[in-house]
Amino acid sequence: MDTTTVLLIAVAAFCVAAALSGFVAFKMGVAYRKRIAETEVGSAEEQAKKILEDANKESQTIHKEKIIEAKDEIHKLRSESERDLKERRKEINRLEQRIQQKEEATQRRLDNLEKKEEQIQSKLSVAQEKLDEAEIIKKSQLEYLERISSMTQKQARDLLMQNLEDDLLHEKSLKIAFYEQQIKDESDQRAQNIISLAISRLAAEHVSEATVSVVPLPSDEMKGRIIGREGRNIKALEIETGVDLIIDDTPEAITLSCHDPVRREVARQTLERLILDGRIHPGRIEGTVEKAKRDVEQKIRIDGERAVMDTNINNVHHELVKLIGRLTFRTSYGQNVLDHSIEVAHFAGIMANEIGADATMARRAGLLHDIGKGLNHEIDGSHIQIGVDVCKKYKENAAIIHAIEAHHGDVEAKTVIACLVQAADALSAARPAARRENVENYIKRLQKLEEIANSFHGVEKSFAIQAGRELRIMIKPESVKDENMTAIARDIAKKIESGVDYPGQIKVHLIRESRAIEFAK
Repeated sequence: MDTTTVLLIAVAAFCVAAALSGFVAFKMGVAYRKRIAETEVGSAEEQAKKILEDANKESQTIHKEKIIEAKDEIHKLRSESERDLKERRKEINRLEQRIQQKEEATQRRLDNLEKKEEQIQSKLSVAQEKLDEAEIIKKSQLEYLERISSMTQKQARDLLMQNLEDDLLHEKSLKIAFYEQQIKDESDQRAQNIISLAISRLAAEHVSEATVSVVPLPSDEMKGRIIGREGRNIKALEIETGVDLIIDDTPEAITLSCHDPVRREVARQTLERLILDGRIHPGRIEGTVEKAKRDVEQKIRIDGERAVMDTNINNVHHELVKLIGRLTFRTSYGQNVLDHSIEVAHFAGIMANEIGADATMARRAGLLHDIGKGLNHEIDGSHIQIGVDVCKKYKENAAIIHAIEAHHGDVEAKTVIACLVQAADALSAARPAARRENVENYIKRLQKLEEIANSFHGVEKSFAIQAGRELRIMIKPESVKDENMTAIARDIAKKIESGVDYPGQIKVHLIRESRAIEFAK
């Protein structure tokens, strides 16, 4: 055997010996650790048993303490409840005693009531007997009265009722006359002071215009130049302005006809400038119309601003200012609407100052009350509705809108401002020579007044005098008594108010007189 083999065997033997020694050592370590672990586990089990025993003892102690505390608490609650129960029993006993006392008192009262009821029943029986006896006596007396008066009971009752009605009517008429006179004496004096002060502080000129305008010509030759070749100039004028030109035999004058006063004013200024310039042809007409429109718009704006400044109001929307200015070309019964609106504003403001109302609000409502007339040629509807819609559109105050809506009585006036505007409007329209009225309508109104008066019983004849400001009525003295005059006058006035449209007020004057005529022969 060589050296190498010996070495290999020796190395292998050494490795095996090392492995065996390591395995033996590992087994011995494991056995040692197992004994240590078993020892620790045994000691831990003993310690856990001890802890459990201590915990059981402590829990039993706590349990006993809690049971004792609970028993004490139960005893305490039982004592309190017994004490409350005793007090409640005492209270119940007291209530039972009071109820018993009340029952006894009630019983005594019932006994007394029964006795009184018996007494009343006996008295009622006696009273019924006396009533029956009185009825028999009354019937016999009535029969006796009917025999001696030659009248039945119904006739006597009718006579008494008639006399009573006459007395009541007389008393009612006297009371009405007394209170009317008292109110009239107080209110007339106050109203006269306010209105006279308002009128004295305001002087306004009225400009009357019609629906036509007349333009003077330097000569009749100018008519031909205005008509132009084959009528082209007059056609251009009518197309540009929307106004009818009436060229007739009237010497040195041309009539402009249009329902819109603004367009008529534009046409008038255009025609006057063309006549002054002398150059009349379609091109020149178109430029002149545009310039006249600008001038009229400027005048409308200036007149609107002037009206606002004259009435001392502010914060008026610029579109409303333009509409106010348009009223300068609008008339109503010959009265210029812008001047009328300014006058109403001043009247309303003065009266508002006198009674302590808001004068600024009154002037504003007075100035705007007829603003719808500036658009009623362009928008369908009454000037009141148009004015209300326009003021709503431009955010005017609700009190102003109500005053506009109520100034002709279409709706009931619910504010002081609305009442003041109504009075100022009537005052401005009813002043002498303030307005013109169509003759036919004027005659119809007078006839209507006389017809209303003649429709009443006892009226002999009636006369509408002082341009319809007074209705004088002659009464038949044999048909109407003096004490009934006040009631008849009041009824006639009410019927006139409901059936006739009129400016201002109408005095109803009743006259009753008795005349005796005899001839000496």
